[in-house]
Amino acid sequence: MGTGLPPQRAKDGLVGDPGLENGKLDGSGADLDRKFWAAMAMYAVLAVLAWLTMGEGSVLVYGRPVELRLVPLIVIGGLALRTVLARQAEKIRRAGEKNSS
Repeated sequence: MGTGLPPQRAKDGLVGDPGLENGKLDGSGADLDRKFWAAMAMYAVLAVLAWLTMGEGSVLVYGRPVELRLVPLIVIGGLALRTVLARQAEKIRRAGEKNSS
């Protein structure tokens, strides 16, 4: 965990956050997988809570009615997609570093 203070910029990366080294995530593959699945579970919980707390209603989008409940689900889905893509990119980077060593 961080100190709660904003990290300071240094020549070789961020100082003050032990998880960042030269601007890259530092951690084992198992640790990153655990964080990934925890993030996916949190996205799912947030989506369920958004669905249950949003009231009934609709808004016209390009002349078609869209349920208001779908708007936060689309945003949460976009964040989940970004998380999946970041995980895949990190796997590719780690494989490239392993092959170049």
